[in-house]
Amino acid sequence: MSSQKVKQIPKKLIKFLKQELGIPASSIKLVLRHHQQDWSQFPIILWQYGLITLEQLDSIFDWMYSPTHR
Repeated sequence: MSSQKVKQIPKKLIKFLKQELGIPASSIKLVLRHHQQDWSQFPIILWQYGLITLEQLDSIFDWMYSPTHR
């Protein structure tokens, strides 16, 4: 059995998703329940499930990779 350390999604990202993009907490919880491996994949999974648009996905990546959020 692998003992990989699961990285938690930063609270700042959750706040951004809810407050800036208006993503419902239920959508975030759904993805968190099923995919807890690597939070860097979290935005892609939201998009794959149809929970966000491509524009929202782009905004999330812009936010994640901006120098102030690294």
